[in-house]
Amino acid sequence: MILAFRLLVLLLLAFVLMPALVAIIAAFEARAIIAFPPQGFSWRWFERALNYEDFRTGFAHSVFVAAIASTLSVIIGSMAAYAMDRYQFRGKATLEALLLAPLAIPHFTIGLGALILAAQLGQSRGWPVVILAHVVLVLPFVLRSLYVSLKNIDPRLEQAALSLGARPGRVIWTVTLPALAPGLAGGWLFAAILSFNEFTASLFVTSQRTQTLPVAMYNYVREYADPSMAAISALYILLTTIVLVIANRFLGLGRILGTEDGRN
Repeated sequence: MILAFRLLVLLLLAFVLMPALVAIIAAFEARAIIAFPPQGFSWRWFERALNYEDFRTGFAHSVFVAAIASTLSVIIGSMAAYAMDRYQFRGKATLEALLLAPLAIPHFTIGLGALILAAQLGQSRGWPVVILAHVVLVLPFVLRSLYVSLKNIDPRLEQAALSLGARPGRVIWTVTLPALAPGLAGGWLFAAILSFNEFTASLFVTSQRTQTLPVAMYNYVREYADPSMAAISALYILLTTIVLVIANRFLGLGRILGTEDGRN
């Protein structure tokens, strides 16, 4: 029974990882066409991907948007999550549903809506529109991370500080925020990863001046069919894996995702 279960897990892992493995292996193709398995070995497509100007600027734009959008999401999400977890007020369920709604709305709808809104306000596809769209998309995931962290904070710690005469603001600063730090860091990290990888909504709200790396990759594949796309995909996977390993090492993915009790 245990052997069958392990075999099933291995098959599921192989099924999930197979597309990424195929892309990574295809990146080493020596010829100027994408093929699997490769007919030769070469690093030249990695060199081309790293030196291609649109990929370089797209990467810088993605890092910039991810940093700003994830920071704003954590600020907004932490205030909203704390208010909804600690207080009862009219419209609480509606507010929560609105903040989590982007989980169920197609990203192209959010991107199109942001584009129309920007046009109505007389704005071009500049950074504010791009960042706004990304904040809307990643905010639900930040809320999820912070909800889990708030549930893991023992409320008796805050009550004890209040009973000793500390003001509510001081309790939040000295008790709640330090205990919430893993959730804040985890929420920021996941928001940054999601924002960095976001493509569908970005396609509507970015221009040549603000295009992110996924949009630059899409524009590239419309004109070329060489293994550069596989190479940049392999680098994408490597970067994301490194970030997740670091997050797991210092924050604990199980604790962030709520599969472990943070008080243990």
